[in-house]
Amino acid sequence: MTSRLYDEATPRQLTHMIGGVPNPGDGARFGDIFNPATGEVVAQVPLAGRADIDAAINAASAALPAWADMTPLRRARILFKFKGLLESYADEIAAMITHEHGKVLSDAKGELTRGMEVVEFACGIPHLLKGEHSDQVGTGIDSWSLRQPVGVCVGITPFNFPVMVPMWMFPVALACGNTFILKPSERDPSPSLMLAELLREAGLPDGVFNVVHGDRVAVDLLLTDPRVAAVSFVGSTPVAQHIYATATAHGKRVQALGGAKNHLVVMPDADMDLAVDGLVGAAYGSAGERCMAISVAVAVGDIADDLVARLATRVRDLKIGAGIDPEVDMGPLVTATHRDRVKGYVDTGVAEGADLVVDGRDLVIPGREGGFFLGGSLFDRVLPEMRIYREEIFGPVLGVVRVPTIDAAIALVNAHEFGNGVALFTRSGGAAREFSRRIAAGMVGINVPIPVPMAFHSFGGWKHSLFGDHAVHGPEGVHFYTRLKTVTARWPATGELHANPFIMPTH
Repeated sequence: MTSRLYDEATPRQLTHMIGGVPNPGDGARFGDIFNPATGEVVAQVPLAGRADIDAAINAASAALPAWADMTPLRRARILFKFKGLLESYADEIAAMITHEHGKVLSDAKGELTRGMEVVEFACGIPHLLKGEHSDQVGTGIDSWSLRQPVGVCVGITPFNFPVMVPMWMFPVALACGNTFILKPSERDPSPSLMLAELLREAGLPDGVFNVVHGDRVAVDLLLTDPRVAAVSFVGSTPVAQHIYATATAHGKRVQALGGAKNHLVVMPDADMDLAVDGLVGAAYGSAGERCMAISVAVAVGDIADDLVARLATRVRDLKIGAGIDPEVDMGPLVTATHRDRVKGYVDTGVAEGADLVVDGRDLVIPGREGGFFLGGSLFDRVLPEMRIYREEIFGPVLGVVRVPTIDAAIALVNAHEFGNGVALFTRSGGAAREFSRRIAAGMVGINVPIPVPMAFHSFGGWKHSLFGDHAVHGPEGVHFYTRLKTVTARWPATGELHANPFIMPTH
């Protein structure tokens, strides 16, 4: 597949997209982009410095007044055209994702679909921008509220969903009348440039959406610049904490989604086939590089031996290879550094005394020896004090923890520092209701292994999985990207006597 921005045969030089045109940047620093299936460098990406960040903020600031003043319906119609273009170029965008991230094509297409659902939601945002009106709050006085854009917004997004996560943010921000600067992951940035091209083709004015690539240098410049009003982030908890602390200290509103350690609790009455299917897909899909991946299976009661045996068979049978192969279940990890980090966690688990039932460390794919592949690993008898239980691994590693009761399972989940997502597999409505009410996590699945909310709800965790007061997309996203203004008005008749001007009007 080929595109205006993409040629698999020739390594290329990427650019920023600032003010509606490609911008090569200051040329001072670059990063390598790899094809994870081969290990080859396929592109170089410019890493933004002060001049590049200034140019992006200047462009977004200049475009803001006219875009914010445009009617919500006109903004929504541009997004509607954008959605149609996404559908037309879906195969091409998915190929870009697979080429730079490594996930299988079907998963890349699924990511794009979930992102497009947020665009669909954003097309209806004019309805959600309506305020409230109160007649006669005092004699001859009415009061009403408005929702208005916050200004220049920034999105800092991770490598694992180079299309979906940005589209959790910018369609809502743009529909609400803000301008946007996207700082995608420097590991797989090409899809972001394609999105910018398609937005421009849909009629988005220049400067309303900008893409700048970079590392912490670029991020810190965006977090501290007074012209930036709001920052959205998805990534690891240490970085989320840094972004939240830095940006709020500089007067910005922030939604920063951090790490996760998602549990799937299997009750003795669960449909075991359904539970195993759910665990395999949720733990090893996308090589475990998902913020909603299941990394802990909690076996309740006496089912653990059966559960582990079934899982072991399925993990050993995983088909692993290049993501472009339609027969493959799992592709490579995104970089050699990340693969080695995940492999190090498997080493740690063995050293800590967990039972390594399936060892994926020595996988070699014939003809793809340079790729960043790692087989699926499965641990049994994992304990809460182990690092492989406490820390986010972000790879194809699943650990099984054995507990005696559902109360013990709930206590286990609630004691963890992360509270992103959790699932329960059971046939008992009573157990499911009790679990849903008592569990300390932002997203809960009942016989659903990855409970990612639809676009018209909102995505966000609890505890160290979310810093800030708002989740992303959905109604929470609309509130995050708008400011509430309340107007109180009186239109006195000529010659009308006024109340005491030194007191608040109360009647």
